[in-house]
Amino acid sequence: MYSSVVLDHFQRPRNIGDLPDADATGEAGNPVNGNSMVIQVKIAENRVTEARFRAYGCPATLASGSMATVWLTGKALEEAVAIEDDTIAAVLNGLPPTKRHCSVLAADAVRACLAMYSEKEQRSRGAENQ
Repeated sequence: MYSSVVLDHFQRPRNIGDLPDADATGEAGNPVNGNSMVIQVKIAENRVTEARFRAYGCPATLASGSMATVWLTGKALEEAVAIEDDTIAAVLNGLPPTKRHCSVLAADAVRACLAMYSEKEQRSRGAENQ
């Protein structure tokens, strides 16, 4: 049912937990199945330098969060904001069709996180220009 990569990231999730002094936090949830995910990042010089996640859900949800943070770390913001659920599913060596919502959840949490960072930066630049 699950690829060896999914099982590895479920059994040994990378980057799980809170990120102290995160530059941004994004949340996503699916009220239908109760899955939820929080992604936090630190950013320096327009690059994600660190990413962590917390998730509630099935093994595919945890694996998707783990892989999303691995994929994100080191990415330039322009590349990171383009993340798609297909990207996460592909680097996990696929997800069963009934579990694709898990990669969607992770991509949504990443996009929410990066949108928060962008809004925060715009407000900061606006305050500097006043």
